[in-house]
Amino acid sequence: MNGITVAAVSTPRGKGGVALVRVSGENAFEIADRVFAPSSGKRITEYKPNTVVHGVFSGPDGAFDDGMAVLYASPRSFTGEDTAELCCHGGVLVTQKLLSACFAAGAVPAGRGEFTRRAFINGKLSLSEAEAVGGLIDAVSEKHLGVSLMQLGGSLAQKIGDIYSRLALLASSVYAYIDYPDEDMTDVSVPEMEEKLKTILAELEELRKTRKYGKAISEGVKAAIIGRPNTGKSSLLNLLAGEERAIVTELEGTTRDVVTEKITAGGVVLDLSDTAGIRRSADRIEMLGVARSLEQINDAELLILVLESRVCEADLEIIDAVKKAGKADLTIAVLNKSDLAMCEKPGIFKYEIELSALTGDGREELINAIETLCGAGECGDDGAIIVSARQSAALDKAVACVNNALAALKSFTQDMAGMDIENALAALGEIDGRAVTEEIVDSIFSHFCVGK
Repeated sequence: MNGITVAAVSTPRGKGGVALVRVSGENAFEIADRVFAPSSGKRITEYKPNTVVHGVFSGPDGAFDDGMAVLYASPRSFTGEDTAELCCHGGVLVTQKLLSACFAAGAVPAGRGEFTRRAFINGKLSLSEAEAVGGLIDAVSEKHLGVSLMQLGGSLAQKIGDIYSRLALLASSVYAYIDYPDEDMTDVSVPEMEEKLKTILAELEELRKTRKYGKAISEGVKAAIIGRPNTGKSSLLNLLAGEERAIVTELEGTTRDVVTEKITAGGVVLDLSDTAGIRRSADRIEMLGVARSLEQINDAELLILVLESRVCEADLEIIDAVKKAGKADLTIAVLNKSDLAMCEKPGIFKYEIELSALTGDGREELINAIETLCGAGECGDDGAIIVSARQSAALDKAVACVNNALAALKSFTQDMAGMDIENALAALGEIDGRAVTEEIVDSIFSHFCVGK
């Protein structure tokens, strides 16, 4: 990138066994040669690339640590450029001294996501693969980690690339029609083009459905546990969190405010709130808590309504509030304390689960229901899932353009449909980086940390 060689610490700041400083650019090998002396007496540049070498690190003030170094020659490196990875002991001071030595030797500080950005610009990664690097690092659920790994391997890029190629063929047929309208040079008739566009549209719509689950595993879902007092809401939060996060007593009204915990339920990340029990009360403080509980009903993307073995009048009032908020289809009814009594299901919600927050019986059924409501059933096992809002917006544009192309075919000629096909290609190109503005690239990598 313009001949600039950059360096940054690629491991977390703090004490540790080792720290890694990465140097990338056309002068990376020379900089490594200036700060690292192999124990063998040779120069690091005399070793073959990909060879791990032990030696001593030095700066302007002399030697300060020993460690390992390895050189990766362009284009067979992560960034596609000459790259040196220098591993010193993981102390704050020694790591900073190594980084400063690299700067003194000619490197400049790397920006946020600089190394991954260079990998993208040098054609080592598509944009969706580059985003997957961030997903691997930021993942808090096993599912997000697995999807990110598959997308780093090209699962989403391959899916988008296949659709892109078929649209491009249709576009080329349109160009032939435009250039030679009287010679029937096009090899795709209007009915064939319509059928192919319908197939592509169906695939794009299926891919678009994966966004709900993609958001749930990466960004998280705002969820709330609601119900009247003493039904076991706090016990359920503790069960799902796997630790005692909320106070549990036999007294009604123990929870007076909203307690929120980030947990994973299967592959889904939940920002899960335990709310105050909803009931009428003369206690002003308790009613403030109840008001916040009612706010959670309106704000949450997923509700877990905790009931006991039988539905009472107070439960029906809460159920009515859920319906008025339009959240009935996003609610899981949990009939708690199944270890104490037979449960009578209300027959109102799609998911009504018997559970004992005390013993844990029913927990897996609840987690399965949460995953299903968050869109797990809309995704295959190939990792082609729309994870980011940017990908989702581009896909929405592609769907709209293909719909417009189909409408143009019915009302006009192929050349009119061709304009919409070109727009659909541009939208898909935004997902994997074939056609993306520098502003979008800057925005994506600005969220990465330095050293990534």
